[in-house]
Amino acid sequence: MLQSKIVFLKIIVMFLVMVVGWWSARREYLSATLTKSLSLLVVQLTFPALVFVQMLESVSYESLRRGWWIPVFAVLSIVLAAWVGKAMVSLFRVPAENRKTFVFLAALPNWVFLPLPIAIALYGADGVRFVLLYNLGAQIVLWTYGIRLLSNGQEKISAWRMLLKNVGVLATLGGAVLALCWPGMATPGNVALGSGWGLAVAGVLGALKMVGDLTIPLSLLVAGAQLAELMRSSRIQIRPLLGVTLARLVVAPFVTMLALKGVTVLLGVRLTEVELLTSAIIVSMPVAISCSMFADHFDADRGLTASSIFITTLLSLVTVPVAVWCCNWLL
Repeated sequence: MLQSKIVFLKIIVMFLVMVVGWWSARREYLSATLTKSLSLLVVQLTFPALVFVQMLESVSYESLRRGWWIPVFAVLSIVLAAWVGKAMVSLFRVPAENRKTFVFLAALPNWVFLPLPIAIALYGADGVRFVLLYNLGAQIVLWTYGIRLLSNGQEKISAWRMLLKNVGVLATLGGAVLALCWPGMATPGNVALGSGWGLAVAGVLGALKMVGDLTIPLSLLVAGAQLAELMRSSRIQIRPLLGVTLARLVVAPFVTMLALKGVTVLLGVRLTEVELLTSAIIVSMPVAISCSMFADHFDADRGLTASSIFITTLLSLVTVPVAVWCCNWLL
């Protein structure tokens, strides 16, 4: 019950920051151009800095031995959510031209910028490590299977190229490798501060941490501004919107967590509280705001994308704490 309250409080705080971003965009304090620039700043600079430092601080041979399955779970959970979307297409009589958008939106949760502050509040470094390892698998499936969902198999080579150039993925891998090669590198007491080399390392890591700390507030402000821009020009389609909402917030999380619990029982493995509840938080997240970018690029249904992002983000205030409360019964 305590975890649900913490999750609810954290989501309220994040939502209020997003409201500030939305209000700023409506008042034109955040123009479309500035919002785009801030979004690039987060994706290309602050988030990679956050990832790199957090991987240095949290990765070890033991943590990877325990958490190797998390990127695999990310791939399987997104694919499973896509199958849920495909199964619900007929149920909600989604028009043929909207079906690829419907499935894509049902498949992709906001797996980093919303669950990360919740994971920090609940579990500290262990929660952060889980989210970042999930991000690694999710990026792989996004730029392969996810792109195929929208492009009907086209742009396969360019998608792989984009994945290999993804700064967040490179920061994750680089931080993990350095953490394994130089254990304790990010701990000030383990750096020889008396040497020029030690001071340089401590200074660089300190700067990266300060830059990385900007990620969550900036990403939430940008998310709110993007929602304002999306909703300004979107048209609402009730039936497909209802289908995406149910698939993304209810059916896909339920099916995924049921499958995860079933696999662990069959294998005789018991998940820790961190692993189980963080899994539930991530798979219960609303539609990823980045879906709007892909919808534009692949000529998908922008109206359905915008309305789905807005409604699922709003409703996640209730559904995510409920999902966490339900998962407590599985512990």
